[in-house]
Amino acid sequence: MLERARTKDLEQVLAESVGVDAGLAPVATVVSEIAAAAIDMAELISLGCLAGEAGAAVGSLNHDGDVQKNLDVLANDLFVNALRRAPVAAVLSEELHEPLSLLDAAPLAVAIDPLDGSSNIDANVSIGTIFSILPSLPGVDDPKLHFLQPGRAQLAAGFLIYGPQTALVLALAEKTRIFILDRRKGRFLEATEAALISKETSEYAINASNYRHWGPSIQAFIDDCVKGLEGPLRRNHNMRWIASLVAEAYRILNRGGVFLYPGDMRAGYSAGRLRLIYEANPIALITEYAGGAATDSVRSILSLVPTDVHVRTPLIFGSADIVTLITRYHTDPQFSAERSPLFGRRGLMRQ
Repeated sequence: MLERARTKDLEQVLAESVGVDAGLAPVATVVSEIAAAAIDMAELISLGCLAGEAGAAVGSLNHDGDVQKNLDVLANDLFVNALRRAPVAAVLSEELHEPLSLLDAAPLAVAIDPLDGSSNIDANVSIGTIFSILPSLPGVDDPKLHFLQPGRAQLAAGFLIYGPQTALVLALAEKTRIFILDRRKGRFLEATEAALISKETSEYAINASNYRHWGPSIQAFIDDCVKGLEGPLRRNHNMRWIASLVAEAYRILNRGGVFLYPGDMRAGYSAGRLRLIYEANPIALITEYAGGAATDSVRSILSLVPTDVHVRTPLIFGSADIVTLITRYHTDPQFSAERSPLFGRRGLMRQ
């Protein structure tokens, strides 16, 4: 942690970034508005049931058929209204069936998951907000087109995590910074100037209850992790699973690790379940700027071109060496149980 007297707040960091690159001024405005809305969101979440039936279903479904909760709707309204005060041409939200046009001539488009992990509200598990900032495309009539750009086009991305502390993780100007909300001052203060994910790890996060549905390559990798020191990875591993994307990402930023949400054989899960544009892409940019890696098991997440605004993808991200190793389980016959009958289901590098 930086010394208190020398700690910068978010607005200072944004101003310095704009000083280096004046073209980031609109991005800085968007981040500032999102951060201000997040302070209100954090206060509402911190009240729990005292704020009313925040976790209760409202009787409606989002675009994907998920039951919306009161807090989902409140969060969407809060952040969309904040973005109306920023230079944003269009906003795409998990809670909206179609992108919403705002200022036609504005230079930016924002994709947002207003409340990631809302199923955890009543269990008092950390939840969050994830956002992606893209350049808007001039001369387009359909606001969807702004969002059908590869993740590499992102100008910035970030997430808020509402937990023991409210933190803002921001990927901007090729750095991933972490800010903590000082509730006494109502400001986000910089806690980490440049987050760095360790290349190796002994932790992995996956929903092991779906083991029987995974493809052979994922099964082989997890089997090798479970074997520990006696297995080919020559290392004991710990499994983590919070079922909150922002919480998993925050842990990996702070202590390394790898997160796996592969596609599997269940109906509707073959292409994964996380949304590419407003979940996987911002997490991937944050991860890469922190020295990590993010793939769909084989391809870089940031290279994928969306085919629809709510398209899904498998997602594996975290420590770079382990993400690369998992790709080899899918592509290299020496590693892949799926492609090499000689190794069967035994996994990697057998003697």
